[in-house]
Amino acid sequence: MKIALIGLGSVGRGVAEMIARKDLGLTITGLADSKSGAMDPKGLDIPALLLNKKKTGSCGDPKLSTMEVITGADYDALVEVSPTNAITGEPATGYIRAALARKKHVVTSNKGPLSLAYKELMAMAHKNGVALRYEATVAGAIPIMHTLEHGLAGNEILALYGVLNGTCNYILTRMAAEGLTYEQALMEAREMGYAEADPSYDVKGIDAAIKLVILANTIWGTDVRLKDVDCTGIDLLTPDALRLAEDEGCTIRLIAEAIPRKHILRVSPRIIEKNHPLVFDGTLNALTLETDMAKEITLIGRGAGSIETASAILGDLLYIRDRYDGRA
Repeated sequence: MKIALIGLGSVGRGVAEMIARKDLGLTITGLADSKSGAMDPKGLDIPALLLNKKKTGSCGDPKLSTMEVITGADYDALVEVSPTNAITGEPATGYIRAALARKKHVVTSNKGPLSLAYKELMAMAHKNGVALRYEATVAGAIPIMHTLEHGLAGNEILALYGVLNGTCNYILTRMAAEGLTYEQALMEAREMGYAEADPSYDVKGIDAAIKLVILANTIWGTDVRLKDVDCTGIDLLTPDALRLAEDEGCTIRLIAEAIPRKHILRVSPRIIEKNHPLVFDGTLNALTLETDMAKEITLIGRGAGSIETASAILGDLLYIRDRYDGRA
C-alpha cells in the first residue's frame, strides 16, 4: 500500500522510521514538511530524506508544497501528522478534505480537525468510500478506538473516565510525592521534556478536553465541541489540597469524564482513592469505559511519544490495508 506522509516532526519521523524498518507492505511515495516536499511513485528513499531533514531542516524540494504532494502524489492513504491547531483546525482540515476528495484513505494524529469537523469529515469519507482513521488522536499507543470498534462491539458505552494528559499526571504525581508546589513540579516537568515552554494547553485541561470531545463524538455520534466541555485545569492546585486528599487516603488527578445520562462532559481535578485504576505515577494515560455487558474496562499505556504514536498510526494503516486490500 502506498502512503503519503504529511508532517516530519517527532510523530512523522517515528512513522517514517517504522515504515522503513518494518516489512509491513507499506511504501512512502509522497512526503512533505512545512518547507518542502518529495514524490516518487516507486517509493522514496526514507533514510536519505530523514538524514537530509536532520542536516538541512528540509525533506526535499522547497518548491514542492504540502498541498501539491496531497493532490499530486500517487498514494492509497494519506498520513496527516502536522501540528495541531485547536482553534481553526487548519491547515490540517484542508489537507484531509483534499485527500478525501481524491478518494484516498486518511489516517491522522491531528486532534484539531476531528474535534472541529468530525461529522463533516466522516460523512465525506463515507460518501467517497474511503476510511478516516484517528486512533492516534487520543492517548497515543493505547488502542482505544480499536477496542471500541472491535473488542467491545455490541456493548453500550454508558460512561467514560480518563487520565488523558501525561504532563498533568506527572505534575500531580510529583506534587503529591514530594510536596512540591505547582510551579516547582512544572519546572521539573519542563526539565524532563514533559512540558512545553508554554504549558497552558496541557495544564488548563484543553488537551484532555479535546480528546474527550473526540471520544464523545465517536462513541455517541454527537456533535459536541471544545466549548461544550466544562473545563478546569490544575494550574491553581496547591500542595495543601493534595495533603488534604492524602489525609483521606486519596489523591488528585485531572479526570476527563463523559456521562450522557447525566449530561456531563467535564475535565477537572478530582479527588479519588489511591487504589482507583486511574491512579498511577508518571506520564501514562488511562481510560475506563463503563459498559452494559463487559462492565468496566480500563486501558493503560503510553499516551505520547514518537514511536508510541507511530504504533497507533501503523495499526490504522494495516487495518485499512487488510480491509480495503490497498486500493484507493
